[in-house]
Amino acid sequence: MLETLQMKIFLVDDQKISNFINKRLIESCSFEGEVITFEDPEKALGEIKLLRPDFVLLDINMPEIDGWRFLDMMETGLGEDIKVIMVTSSTNPVDKLKAREYPQVIDYFVKPLSKEMVFKLMKMAC
Repeated sequence: MLETLQMKIFLVDDQKISNFINKRLIESCSFEGEVITFEDPEKALGEIKLLRPDFVLLDINMPEIDGWRFLDMMETGLGEDIKVIMVTSSTNPVDKLKAREYPQVIDYFVKPLSKEMVFKLMKMAC
């Protein structure tokens, strides 16, 4: 059994239901930190510098500010040292390769998020 962790996770996905399900799933895996959801990536970017999450779970396909633009904006001083895991419906190998170009992206998960993925995230935090 994994020891409980105190960390802060941002879930950034324009689909409210995805954020709700992912938050519940993370909380069901002995996670005792804080999970903060954002349907508006711009709001998440505004909070990154202030709240300093340990991880950002980021969708790629969002209107106005997609995952790639979000990552570009993080690299301009908003949170270039914060670890990002892409959590997306995209199975396109090009997206997976592109994600590797960003040093803060440490993994790429295809939706839906699973308990195994959450446990992998928790192991990365140790």
